[in-house]
Amino acid sequence: VSEADRQGRRDLRDWQMVTIDGEDAKDLDDAVSCVMEGENYRLGVHIADVSNYVQEHSALDVEAQKRGTSVYLTDRGIPMLPHKLSNGICSLNAGEDRLALSCIMLIDPNGKVIDHEIAETVIRVDRRMSYTAVQKILEEHDEALCLEYEPFVPMFERMKELAALLRGKRIRRGSIDFDFPETKIILDAQGKPVDIKPYERNTATNLIEDFMLIANETVAEDFFWQEVPFVYRSHQTPDPERMKKLAAFISNFGLTIHGLREDIHPKELQKLLGNIAGTPQEALISRLTLRSMKRASYTVDCLGHFGLATQYYCHFTSPIRRYPDLQIHRIIKDNLRGRMNAEKIAHYEGILPEVAKHSSETKRRADEAERETEKLKKVEYMEQHIGEVFGGVISGVTEWGFFVELPSTVEGLVHVTALEGDYFRYDANAYELVGEATGKRYKLGQKIRVKVERTDRILRTIDFKVEEE
Repeated sequence: VSEADRQGRRDLRDWQMVTIDGEDAKDLDDAVSCVMEGENYRLGVHIADVSNYVQEHSALDVEAQKRGTSVYLTDRGIPMLPHKLSNGICSLNAGEDRLALSCIMLIDPNGKVIDHEIAETVIRVDRRMSYTAVQKILEEHDEALCLEYEPFVPMFERMKELAALLRGKRIRRGSIDFDFPETKIILDAQGKPVDIKPYERNTATNLIEDFMLIANETVAEDFFWQEVPFVYRSHQTPDPERMKKLAAFISNFGLTIHGLREDIHPKELQKLLGNIAGTPQEALISRLTLRSMKRASYTVDCLGHFGLATQYYCHFTSPIRRYPDLQIHRIIKDNLRGRMNAEKIAHYEGILPEVAKHSSETKRRADEAERETEKLKKVEYMEQHIGEVFGGVISGVTEWGFFVELPSTVEGLVHVTALEGDYFRYDANAYELVGEATGKRYKLGQKIRVKVERTDRILRTIDFKVEEE
């Protein structure tokens, strides 16, 4: 970072700050700092200033916009920007001077942002922390780690307190938290899957999530009221028809959703997820609830975010791997530097609808590619376990059979033709298969033992057979 680069920026290099990421993360685009000011928390979310290096209309920018997002497949990442930028000068590596856009918020003891500032800054991260280490310090008070990171432990404790306040406030207003275990697929050097396990969230991952959410909300609200062209992350109210279907299904479990009008409140779905927490049908009803909702997308209008129960939301915190964030950074900087004149406004109004549309499409494409490679690796993994028996839960029922999910998150199908000794009819209302002669039922959420029959890499399918007790 040259002297010229630092001109006109706030120098925050003496602020205590860290990055907290997964062990294998290479592109570190957010750093956090937290100090007390009286009873209030001064939270800094410092984001890599990628727009300093990727100029609009440059070859880099054209390619980044085309890609729209980095894609993280099971065994590789396909970055939006070249590694020299994403893992190099833009990455907030510890001990290095870096350019950032900082959202610095003053948050009161109720979790309310009472003041904030968005500024171009120069920062220097003190330590690169991993989620695992921070989790061990905060939850297990691991002696060796507490000693190693002694100067930072008080800050981590403050952060934990603040994250709990922010999360509590979000939950009170109705934010929906889908706590699905993500899948962690362990590969050997040849890319062969050797283990699959659910990847659970913990205090440290939640803490970063809470801080990023509040920064994204704060920036979106600021720019909404400034009435300048912007890109929001929107999530609209679910379709009433889909909600009716969900309500009909959950009534089988004695559950209800109130307010099935056009304007269902997210709090209703949050309550539903609270009621099923820890029950055998939790994963299943959570999934169906998620499928009943609309997909989030990028929009130029501020349409609100249903799932987070907030009126203002955008993606500001990951410009290394998401194009909308990079686009927003340019708008913020033009605004900060007093360049947001009529000509600039017209320019952004001209380009943003297409940026939002294309970014939504590339995000969907990336999600699908991630899901497909995950499926492929799961099939490869189960190839090694043909003939073995596993316990699982029925996660989906259709007229052609039912799906069983194993604790490792692997899912396979028991085809209706593989159900012996009876003719099974599908009851669409109760989401179950019923044997005509025996009355035997296979229904959602039911625990079951299955044997791995066959796998197909091309179709990415796994076939199970019921293993009678």
